[in-house]
Amino acid sequence: MSDRLFTPRFFIMCGYSFTVFVSVFQLLPTAPFHILDLGQTMAEAGLFLGCLTYSSAFSAPFTGHVGDRIGQRRVLIGVSLILAVCSASYAFITNYRLMLTVVVIHGLFWSALLSASGAYMTATIPARRRAEGLSYWGLASVISVGAAPAIGLKVYRVGGWETLCWELVGLNLLMAVIAWRLPDDAPSPSASAAQVPAELHGSQGPRWLRALNLPHPLIEWRVLFLAIAMMLISFGYGGLTSFAALFAEHLQVTPGSLFYTAMALAILLGRLTIGRTLDRIGHRRVLLPALAVPALGLLILSMAQGRASLITAAVVFGSGFGLMYPSFTAYVMAHVSPRRRGAAFGAILAAFDTGVGSGSSAMGWLIHAHGFRTAFGVASAVAILAVPYFVVAERRLGFTTVQEPAP
Repeated sequence: MSDRLFTPRFFIMCGYSFTVFVSVFQLLPTAPFHILDLGQTMAEAGLFLGCLTYSSAFSAPFTGHVGDRIGQRRVLIGVSLILAVCSASYAFITNYRLMLTVVVIHGLFWSALLSASGAYMTATIPARRRAEGLSYWGLASVISVGAAPAIGLKVYRVGGWETLCWELVGLNLLMAVIAWRLPDDAPSPSASAAQVPAELHGSQGPRWLRALNLPHPLIEWRVLFLAIAMMLISFGYGGLTSFAALFAEHLQVTPGSLFYTAMALAILLGRLTIGRTLDRIGHRRVLLPALAVPALGLLILSMAQGRASLITAAVVFGSGFGLMYPSFTAYVMAHVSPRRRGAAFGAILAAFDTGVGSGSSAMGWLIHAHGFRTAFGVASAVAILAVPYFVVAERRLGFTTVQEPAP
């Protein structure tokens, strides 16, 4: 395979991911404001993101395998159309419980989209430049995270909730058009039948893990357990996604999207500098500090008093968080069969979204009961456990027995 990274297929996927995250990061920060306008509490506002990510987390190990069987491109097209239906339904729903029901369905298909896009892009990127390629691809979502919350909040305040929902429908349909332009990657039946059973047997990891006789062998259990390290970080990220704008409002800092913008800029800078050399530095050598730094950012946020400290917290959190995903993913993909990439991404997503959902729900309750500072302090304490967990888990799960490919 050529080492050429920037191909038409690569740029089409970047366009697809940019549109995906512009859509979702207009929805997630504005949904709590809409739920509060419906007369619900802060704790109930946190359940919107919690339900979406819990649904995504529980379904991801299974939906990730779907793309391995039928082709990732087909999943991207179909899910984009289904998300358009979900976005349209939000415009008509005024009952809070019904809204949570729809967001559970939304999360089910969201997991399929993320797993399929990750697996498709991994197949597009040359193996020797995998972490670098994932870093550049991730910039599409980073730029959208920096811009989308401000756009979403503006549309919500000027045009209202219904206008925002119909804008999201348009973006979801655009996603389907972009995915349709991608080259087909449907696997041949003979290749799938010949290789999948042996790989499923091997995906169970060391003997002690196989002895547990865990159900659903389609799940990449080793990847799922290792990704709990990411889950400990995403716990705080879930709270930030739902409540950073509300905390800025509490501090009387404007604009409300300032934290997201500063965090996105920190992620952008990290990926443009360190991210492009990840494969040469070594995935694990970058991953360990990347797992440690977000806890410091959350701690700073818990003590923030105004604009300067809010920006500092965002930059510190973003500098670690931005490098965590590409380094972790590249590290894992060196240990996973190419025909198990969808399942592996599903396992990563399951752990990550469990953290996001838990963080959004638990921090909503903590903010309601004890205030913002206590909630972000708890998130910092959870995040600091990520490094010791990863070090122990990679050894117990047998990841260190496989060497990363030489740059």
